[in-house]
Amino acid sequence: MLSGANQTYDLSVPSVHHFLPHLSHSPVSLSPAFKLAKQANRKVSMVIGIPTVKRTHQSYLQVTLKSVIDNMEEDEMNDCLIIVFVAETDVEFVAKVVSDIKNDFGVHVDSGLVEVISPPAEYYPDFSTLRQTLGDDLERVQWRSKQNLDYAFLMMYAHWRGNFYVQLEDDVLTKPGFFTIMKNFALDKSAAKDPWFLIDYCQLGFIGKLFKASDLPMLIQFFLMFYNDKPVDWLLENVLQTMVCKLDQDYKKCRKEKNKLWLHYKPSLFQHIGTHSSLKGKVQKLKDKQFGKIAMFVPHFNPPARVQTAIKHYKSYSITRAYQGETFYWGLVPQEGDTILFYLTPPTPLTEFKFISGNAEHPSDRFLNTDIEIFISEDENSRVPGTFSRTSDGYATVGKFDANGVAAGKLDPTWGPISHLRISIHSSSDNWVILSEIHLKTD
Repeated sequence: MLSGANQTYDLSVPSVHHFLPHLSHSPVSLSPAFKLAKQANRKVSMVIGIPTVKRTHQSYLQVTLKSVIDNMEEDEMNDCLIIVFVAETDVEFVAKVVSDIKNDFGVHVDSGLVEVISPPAEYYPDFSTLRQTLGDDLERVQWRSKQNLDYAFLMMYAHWRGNFYVQLEDDVLTKPGFFTIMKNFALDKSAAKDPWFLIDYCQLGFIGKLFKASDLPMLIQFFLMFYNDKPVDWLLENVLQTMVCKLDQDYKKCRKEKNKLWLHYKPSLFQHIGTHSSLKGKVQKLKDKQFGKIAMFVPHFNPPARVQTAIKHYKSYSITRAYQGETFYWGLVPQEGDTILFYLTPPTPLTEFKFISGNAEHPSDRFLNTDIEIFISEDENSRVPGTFSRTSDGYATVGKFDANGVAAGKLDPTWGPISHLRISIHSSSDNWVILSEIHLKTD
């Protein structure tokens, strides 16, 4: 027997290159094409993976990230890593997503809470050569095969960074405290020596699935071996079935054995909010009923006012009811030059204003290139500082909607009573518009 440097082996251990032979043609095929990681060696208790792709309709990624981060405490953030996997090879699209994340979550990128990666084009096979399986057309086979490879890439990057790995999607909302609930439940099951492979914190798709990091290599291998054959959630079922089910076992007994390893936590901690799938033409309206209702608006007591606009509203979602805190406002396709005018009766000194457009289910229905203005008569012109821009019809611009569809600011009560406040739209929109929060604050 030979030993040391001269030792030889008769066995060849299979690797990812056996399942994806095209990877051997490029040395960069298994390295992220882009990586934004301020603390790349940071290890935590729980890693959250969020894959995202181009969508033909609207993107929910920013809403998802905001919900995940807003519902964590500081100590939870210190023990968590969120990896956004932009599963596209379009450099411009990746750059746009990264720019948006830096703008909205720059503090969390700098702290190491959020990382962003994207795959190299060399990672993917020639999708035109895939076998058509399950009777699906080639487009659907290509879509689900790519999804399997995307999940595998994300898991390969994430599996050594934490003790647990949670798979999310890019169109979900979370419940407050979800991180500690998930972590403690998993630790309790492990401490009790209960065997488990997967804990499900949402009953839909691949949302809220928690794995032990030590089990990910097996899952990754399975996805890579059968990526062309079945959707990712079916492959997950097959993994469990292979573990515990006999070939001649009846369905009920097999399901009972799988449920011993596939645990379900109730009530659900995540809710799916997207409608349009990344697969062209596929509509997903499924909701997890255990999650509970999602707040679509935030009501406020506003000073008495008459509200006027030429923008037609959808069904009963009128601007008047929204101002009164009864619902949100849903207007149909605002055009350049449209306004929403608030006549304060009587004129009232205001200290702050806040308008939030869009909501959890329709994040793209928001105001862009839109100003907040207050009316200043000629005899009152001196009471408002000259730093504010003025309109030709006597209004001073005191704020505008930002890229997230939010307009907020302070007003000096020494300016005196305000009679008119106006939302002024400067660009026509392709979408409808929602005002989910309207707040005119007084002393």
